[in-house]
Amino acid sequence: MIVAHLTSSPFFGGPEKQMLGLAQHLPAPFETKFLLFREGGRHSAFLEQIRAAGFEGIELGANTPHFRAMVCDVASQVKRHAIDVLCCAGYKADLVGGRAARRVGIPVVSVSHGWTAATWKVRIYETLDRIALRRMDQVVCVSAAQADKVLASGVSSSKVSVIRNAIRPEQFAEVDSAALTELQGGFVDRPAKIVGAAGRLSPEKGFNVLIEAVPHVLKSRPDVGFALFGDGPERAALTKRVTELGLERQVVFFGFRTDVGRFLPHFDVLALPSFTEGLPVVALEACVSAVPVVATAVGGTPEVIEDRVTGLLVPPGDPPALARGLLEALDGEAGQIFAQRARERVLNEFTFSQQASAYAELIERLVHRQGR
Repeated sequence: MIVAHLTSSPFFGGPEKQMLGLAQHLPAPFETKFLLFREGGRHSAFLEQIRAAGFEGIELGANTPHFRAMVCDVASQVKRHAIDVLCCAGYKADLVGGRAARRVGIPVVSVSHGWTAATWKVRIYETLDRIALRRMDQVVCVSAAQADKVLASGVSSSKVSVIRNAIRPEQFAEVDSAALTELQGGFVDRPAKIVGAAGRLSPEKGFNVLIEAVPHVLKSRPDVGFALFGDGPERAALTKRVTELGLERQVVFFGFRTDVGRFLPHFDVLALPSFTEGLPVVALEACVSAVPVVATAVGGTPEVIEDRVTGLLVPPGDPPALARGLLEALDGEAGQIFAQRARERVLNEFTFSQQASAYAELIERLVHRQGR
């Protein structure tokens, strides 16, 4: 049975890790292929990872704004490679893949990671996406919170299921000591403790809130450094604000890195100040690394980080509250208790073997329903 993932991937991030991890863990009767929109060549980061893992990555020729040509292109590739089920990730994939799958008569699944409303253009596409989801054979949501949003958009409950994001613990089994040296070397003054954050530098991720929280933390803990990993449209504004606050020695931008996992175990705390989330993979990675997490209570985050049980939750957009949470987690004993509980939860509930089993059952049900 051949499953294809259709996506628009500008870099190798959380959703891409999930698609590749699922492909690697689906049982033998399944074969996985990937259909990628080129995105001006930015798809190459994911394509390299796909091919390095031994899977077939198919580059699509047509792209926005040639919608009809995109549908024809995807439909043609589906026929050519005898694909049985098409899994779509992202609004572009949903809008194009839904039409293409209907044209060739195969089941189509949307994997809904979340909506960001980052710009007016994104908001328009996400509105269209909500409509497109109603025509899918199934919508897989990465968290129960996202499932509530999908249901509220008008998708039938019979079409909605929750299969959460997963983690590969073995990737964090060995700690790279050289990464700690590199991390500390990014600071002018070597900090005693490091608060790390990783994600796209865009408004919905709340990095501006984290920067505003820094002075509150430094009043009590001037020995703390803040390491920010990622890039995006807010980079210049965030850098400017750091300069305005005189925090250049305490806040370091490490840029976009594909190897954030090397550095993450050396964080003393992970800060997740988002305004919206599906189910953040970086939180799972921190948990399995036994790094305490202080996060905002948004989206699917509370399904991993239970307040004062497996981490600390704070309201979004509240720098003083975020600072208080970070200070408590940095205090040592409480943070480590939370981190150990979080590690146990993730190892028990967020594995790729569990995820792959759920997907296999879903795919088989859809295929058999159509008598394929």
